Amino acid sequence: MFEGVAGPEMVAAGCQRWADAEELAVMGVVEPLKHLPRLLRLRRLLISRWRESPPDVFVGIDAPDFNLGVEAALKASGIRTMHYVSPSIWAWRAGRVRKIRKAADCVICILPFEPALYEQHGIGAVFVGHPKADSLSPEIDVAAVRAGLGLPVDRRVIAILPGSRGSEVTRLAPIFAAAAANVAAREEGVHFVTPVAAPKLRPVIEASLQQHSVADRFTIVDGHSIEAMSAAEIVVLASGTAALESALLGKPTVAAYRVSPLTALIVKLFGLLKVNRFTLPNLLTGETLVPEFIQGDAQPDAIADEVVDLLRDPGRCAAIRDRFAKLRSELAMNSDARAADALISLIEQG
Repeated sequence: MFEGVAGPEMVAAGCQRWADAEELAVMGVVEPLKHLPRLLRLRRLLISRWRESPPDVFVGIDAPDFNLGVEAALKASGIRTMHYVSPSIWAWRAGRVRKIRKAADCVICILPFEPALYEQHGIGAVFVGHPKADSLSPEIDVAAVRAGLGLPVDRRVIAILPGSRGSEVTRLAPIFAAAAANVAAREEGVHFVTPVAAPKLRPVIEASLQQHSVADRFTIVDGHSIEAMSAAEIVVLASGTAALESALLGKPTVAAYRVSPLTALIVKLFGLLKVNRFTLPNLLTGETLVPEFIQGDAQPDAIADEVVDLLRDPGRCAAIRDRFAKLRSELAMNSDARAADALISLIEQG
């Protein structure tokens, strides 16, 4: 029997839902504060529930700021705990490793360099590979995908993904729309496709396209982000999981990201960021294969310049695709089965 905080796929798989996973979809340093009272109430409810009716094991899936607190309380009560998807302690807020030691009996890692970091602190960790590398097929029938999305087959298609959260889209949609206008003015025969993660985000995107007079060059689709990237020659996106997805699909990619000015100031003042590369493909390969434009550097003209350079340099694109193919082979390890084995092992230890 499974129960907990679940999304639609977990519910379909038989998990009894106590709360919707969407409730945990908050990010940043300052942005989550307005959701704090609700999240604290939910955490107290879950801890009370599982202390009264202890599970064999609790698995916190990502959402570390929420789940590590649940794990720590349950572990202190004698319940086995696992955290699936290592928090990015290698990138920022490295001090969280002390909290992880108190919270998790085992950490499931999806990046190959992470277990060694935990070994230094006496924390059990297992690398299982990356689920996206298992699920995303490198064999793409581009013509068929374009037909399914209603895209022109005789154009050079660029996918524009400004993010899945309202704050991301609000900050990046105008920048990406201006960059698209720049590209369209310099390159004939380009067409753009943008997947909309949620209906409420469509007006923001459409307003940005109208503002920069490029709406007629865009096809907007509801969802289907993987298909949109698969249909494209080049992908421009908000830095995050989508950057790795794009790389695993073998797509030359340009990434940008902006957070609120206050969050950026806090990160800078306290030295919270520990890496000089931001996107996962660059971190995993040790190469800047994905041009990155963060905060003030995320400017339309700079982004457009990289896109145009990729469009005009097939040799560069081929080299990027080859390295991304190697990355995919390094991460595709049947992660679901390996994670299940680690979970069963933890239960048996109990």
